[in-house]
Amino acid sequence: MSEEHVDAVRAIYERFGEGDFGASVDLFDSHVRFLMLPEAPKPEERRGRASNLYIGVEGVGMGMRRLFETWADLEMEAEELIDAGDAVLVTVRQRGIARISGDPTEFHYFTLWSFRGRKVVQIENFAERAQAHEAAGLSE
Repeated sequence: MSEEHVDAVRAIYERFGEGDFGASVDLFDSHVRFLMLPEAPKPEERRGRASNLYIGVEGVGMGMRRLFETWADLEMEAEELIDAGDAVLVTVRQRGIARISGDPTEFHYFTLWSFRGRKVVQIENFAERAQAHEAAGLSE
């Protein structure tokens, strides 16, 4: 089923590229966990509730809305997808304009999409390739 997972994640990023950021909702387990980068600017920090973990389909939606609060013209592109058994590791290029400063930004990070059967049970972001590979059970 791993090639099916890779194809599903590839399709999600293709739809992200078309501006459809709700593309993955049908694949989510009802208790999906979404872990954003710890370094990611978080509007909730200004309100005193810092958290990078979002749980459930609604939680993932909230996390994505927080990204759009932080970035204008947000683009996410999958540069590389690696089959990791019940998971898919993606090298992501993200571009956007920081809403606070107005500065254009581009950076890379790694997202591990973990599946149980045909459902995504966890989406975890990593700043470092080595951390992502370790979490996916891959050697560099």
